[in-house]
Amino acid sequence: MTDFLTAYQHTTHRPAPPDANRLAPLFAQIAADHLLPPRGQQAVDAGFTAHTLSDAHENPPIYHYYQWVLANCLAEHPVHELSAQLVGNSFVCVNLFQTDLPQPLTLNPWQVSAMADFPLMTNCAVMIENNGVFAWLHHRHPNWPLIDQAGNDFNSTANRLLQRLVHRGVAVTYLGDLDSPGIQIAERVQRLIPQVPADELFALQLPQRVFAWLVQYGKPDAKRTKQQTVQTPLLQETLTSIHTLGKFVEQEQLIAAYEDLIPAWLAQHAPKSES
Repeated sequence: MTDFLTAYQHTTHRPAPPDANRLAPLFAQIAADHLLPPRGQQAVDAGFTAHTLSDAHENPPIYHYYQWVLANCLAEHPVHELSAQLVGNSFVCVNLFQTDLPQPLTLNPWQVSAMADFPLMTNCAVMIENNGVFAWLHHRHPNWPLIDQAGNDFNSTANRLLQRLVHRGVAVTYLGDLDSPGIQIAERVQRLIPQVPADELFALQLPQRVFAWLVQYGKPDAKRTKQQTVQTPLLQETLTSIHTLGKFVEQEQLIAAYEDLIPAWLAQHAPKSES
């Protein structure tokens, strides 16, 4: 196995960045041609923030070290990773509509009217803010009904179909990043479907649970934990915890927690069988 740290330092005549050794397991998976989760999940699994391996400004030394190893040591091993590029003027979901089309299902603006009353295969679904987390959870649990909220992409297609699904009685719960921008996104979701009570829409990330996650997993960052104001009291309580602790948690850090919480929520909202 190549000693990437030594190769980097010998070739570039620069010391490897702090914590560069955290990428060793990831490089081993790439060298073995394994299928990887989305890039953000890879970064968090290695102990970094989600954008570290895709944004040169997030952690420049680690980003450039990662790119150098890919180009100079692993050039013969293309990275096999699930894509998180699902943003667009569309509605993306899995296991929601009764269709034999391959999943995930991506619906464009021209399909909204036809899909508004299309037969459903479930009466409940979990909304996921992060594209990569949506893709990774679907890969790991292909039968779960999920909706990709797509972060800041509040396009008209997604908005209209989400509102129609709620009008049809589909129970929805939401999971997103636990930082100031993430809570503001959650507030926008709440405003889209105000008929869903906040304690139901955010049932899996209520303030008490969020506080525990912040204490256990939180990473300090003044910019991502700025005090903000939202209209939903439950979300304001969460924002206050984020600001007070000065810590944030990304969705990629909570995969294991989601895998415990989501099945119980789905079971709770599944149709009751007739006796």
